Amino acid sequence: MKEYEIKLTDIQRILQGEVPFHFFIEVILRTAVIYLILMVSMRLMGKRMSSQLSRNEMAAVASLAAAVGVPLMNPDRGLLPAVVIAMVIIALQVLIAKIARNSKKFESLTQGKYNILVKDGVLNHKAMLLTRITRDRVLSQLRSQGISHLGMVKRLYFEAGGTFSLLQQSEPVPGLSSIPEWDQEMSAKIHQQSTHKVCKFCGNYHNGANNNKCENCGKDSWVYAVNNLNNQQN
Repeated sequence: MKEYEIKLTDIQRILQGEVPFHFFIEVILRTAVIYLILMVSMRLMGKRMSSQLSRNEMAAVASLAAAVGVPLMNPDRGLLPAVVIAMVIIALQVLIAKIARNSKKFESLTQGKYNILVKDGVLNHKAMLLTRITRDRVLSQLRSQGISHLGMVKRLYFEAGGTFSLLQQSEPVPGLSSIPEWDQEMSAKIHQQSTHKVCKFCGNYHNGANNNKCENCGKDSWVYAVNNLNNQQN
């Protein structure tokens, strides 16, 4: 194995490396070929490759990147292996997509299932623990979609592809505020306090019993639910 003497003043080595200068002309050709391989591969694997990627599609893209990156930079590596690898990846992706289309069980096995993070205005802590999504992130996602309290939410799904899907209540009810506790000024502008108590951590309604622990999450801290000023309910 050849050993190189490393010198910080060796500008030519730092910029050009150990390849001859005419290799940079070859790099132009290699880049064009690699670009075409990627474009054809993405086209053959379907339109979803240019949108939200599933786990299988993400694995295919990562494999393609690993395959085409080596011949792009190494003069001793040819382009044909990259073409072969791309063809194998395309074939596997098309096969997996076809099987998943015909088998829901296989689709769930390879791409995962959706989870319900909010159900009827209450945070689903089991689903949040399973998907490793925090309470703050769920509330942040709701705020980004214009939801100021959990009583406005019928369902919040965490899809298998990693996206969120929101279904709002047709008639909002009082619920736990999604506004951060430190921003009480904003909450006062859009909320009005109701007479109902909800769990401070998950938004579950207090059942009125003497036991102060929440039936949903086991916490024992309660706050008054809120509703929007333009949609007041008791």
